[in-house]
Amino acid sequence: MLKDLLGDTLQGMLEAEMENELGYSRYDYANKETDNRRNGFSKKTVTFSMGDLTIDIPRDRDGEFEPQVVKKHQTDISTIEDQVLSMYAKGMTTRDITEHLQNVYGVDASPTMISKMTDKILPIAKEWQNRPLANKYAIVFMDAIHYNVRQDNTVIKKAVYIAIGTRLDGTKEVMGMWVGGNESAEYWLGVLNEIKNRGTEDILIVSVDGLSGFGDAIHAVFPNSEIQRCIIHQIRYSTRFVSYKDIKPFLSDLKLVYQAATEDVALQQLDALENKWGKKYPSSIRSWQNNWADLSTYFKYPPELRKLIYTTNAIENFNRQLRKVTKSKSIFPTDDALFKMLYLAMTDITKKWNGRPRDWSKILEQLLTYFEGRISLVDVE
Repeated sequence: MLKDLLGDTLQGMLEAEMENELGYSRYDYANKETDNRRNGFSKKTVTFSMGDLTIDIPRDRDGEFEPQVVKKHQTDISTIEDQVLSMYAKGMTTRDITEHLQNVYGVDASPTMISKMTDKILPIAKEWQNRPLANKYAIVFMDAIHYNVRQDNTVIKKAVYIAIGTRLDGTKEVMGMWVGGNESAEYWLGVLNEIKNRGTEDILIVSVDGLSGFGDAIHAVFPNSEIQRCIIHQIRYSTRFVSYKDIKPFLSDLKLVYQAATEDVALQQLDALENKWGKKYPSSIRSWQNNWADLSTYFKYPPELRKLIYTTNAIENFNRQLRKVTKSKSIFPTDDALFKMLYLAMTDITKKWNGRPRDWSKILEQLLTYFEGRISLVDVE
């Protein structure tokens, strides 16, 4: 059925191209302003992901018509499916794509057909999700993004757990995207175990948000990993308790803590912050003190490495791009429908991930020193 639908769509596109070439529609001789005319069809067999398809290529009397949808000598039409997938990956709904094909080619490709074409990506996406991972990662960022998904005739909010890893050669990749329930340390433990089962033996530094129990989950699977809690998340949390009129002076004093040159200086500034603001905003100060072990990890590293790990901005930027693509869908009918769109969006976003972080060679030298015995130049090669 799908082959027939695609065949009808291609046929309509070819007819639309011929009409544009000649300047008049079939049998509309009153608007004919050319001596050239239609001259039947020639059969052509083309190949795409579902097999072979025979289509009729329109011909003109003068032999000037050169179709663009299926070009001369072209036998593989999978690129047309790629165009549909590309539009879907950029956030266009199936109805948007249908309308686009109608406007451009003057033919109808039903939303059902478009959905079926994009569904074919699911086995590929799940194969990607289960692929082997690198043996060691320098840095892994972990965060979750939330979507509404229909389940058992009700709409529930689900978390998509995302991990982005920086390899020892400086390249980064999305390690996986897991659709689960509400974000919890328990679910993250399952994600971490899967990462280990897919071949990752060691992660040097993990950058995460302030989810309760996250650090314990990480150390349960990767006991030697350094944990850096996101400073930006911590700032947002601690300023929730501060009144509007005190925000600017409070942030000014807080900046002296997290931008200190050394941990000793940072602790001195944290004491000064407590002396000045502790009685008025005890919860804000206490949150820094209670989580200092995970907040202060970056102080032991040089500036080049600090910039990479002190915040989860790297993964938040990725999540922001996912939201931009998925904003047209307020509710997803199934987990698979959500995962399909996220996978296509991910492949589109990561096409631009070609470079390495600035000064990576210098950062690598530092990592080799700080984690001597856990990584070597052999691991980089």
